[in-house]
Amino acid sequence: MLTWIEAVAAGAGGGLIAEAVVTYGRLRGWQEARHAARASEQPLPPLDRFVDPLADSLAALVRVALGGAAGWLLHTEVTGIYAAVTVGASAPALLAQIGRASTPAEALRSPAEAPPQPPPPVGHAGTAPVPGEASS
Repeated sequence: MLTWIEAVAAGAGGGLIAEAVVTYGRLRGWQEARHAARASEQPLPPLDRFVDPLADSLAALVRVALGGAAGWLLHTEVTGIYAAVTVGASAPALLAQIGRASTPAEALRSPAEAPPQPPPPVGHAGTAPVPGEASS
C-alpha cells in the first residue's frame, strides 16, 4: 500500500502525463497544418491557433491537482505506483463518476454493472402511449 504522499505524487504525475498527451495532440495538429501549408505554398499557421498558453496551462494545473486529489482520495485502495498514476490520469472521469453516485457501492460500480432500467409502458397496440391521448 502507498502512503498518501506517494499516492498524491503519483496521481499528480498521472494527471501531468495525461495533459502532456493532450498537448502533444495539439502540437501534432499544428505540425500537420504546417506541412500541408508548405505543400500548397500557403502561409504557415501560427502556433497560437492550436495552443492557448494561458487556458492550456490553467487546464494542465487543474488536471494535475485533480490527479493528486484522486490519488489522495483513493490512497488506501491503490496498491502500487502504476495504479496511482492511472488513477491520476483518469481523475476527471473518475471523480465525476464518484460525484454522480448516491452511495459508496454505486461509486465503485462500473457503468456496465448498473441495474437495468424498467421498460417504458406499452399501449394496447404494442406501442408507447402518446402523452395527452386517452387510452380506450
